[in-house]
Amino acid sequence: MAKETKTIGMKLLEGKKVGYETAVYPPTIRDAEQVADAVNQDPNIVYKTLVVKPPEGNVKAKPMLVLVQSNMQLNLKKLAKAVKAKKLKMATQKEAEKLTGLQVGGISPLALVNKGFAIYLDESAQSLDKIVISAGQRGIQIIVGVKDLVKVTRARFVDVTG
Repeated sequence: MAKETKTIGMKLLEGKKVGYETAVYPPTIRDAEQVADAVNQDPNIVYKTLVVKPPEGNVKAKPMLVLVQSNMQLNLKKLAKAVKAKKLKMATQKEAEKLTGLQVGGISPLALVNKGFAIYLDESAQSLDKIVISAGQRGIQIIVGVKDLVKVTRARFVDVTG
């Protein structure tokens, strides 16, 4: 069996002495709910990382990474209210990849910790012990403690679904 690739996210966690597990799935799977099924995890603990563009006209604002459950949709109005912005827009696939340098399906807050993104985690994660997120590469998920993820990424809990 080939040696597993270490992603930036894995290296970051190891550098911070944070324990984690990995789960591998076919990189052709792009839907977060299908990823949950492929890695045999409850969709309620598998979170997708979405890229939200900063408010137009605000040149100082950075794009945001928002993590929501694989089976939920981001409510942009709730996010705008939480971050005190008038209006926000989702990045297109092309924009998300350009902004992050990662492929959609492999965008991870762990890989982007030091890149200036504000990171938000839906409040549904507060009740979880562990969370499953992208490792920073299509086909690999990281299973990590929610408290550890928040500590490492400085993510803020916000109510952004429903």
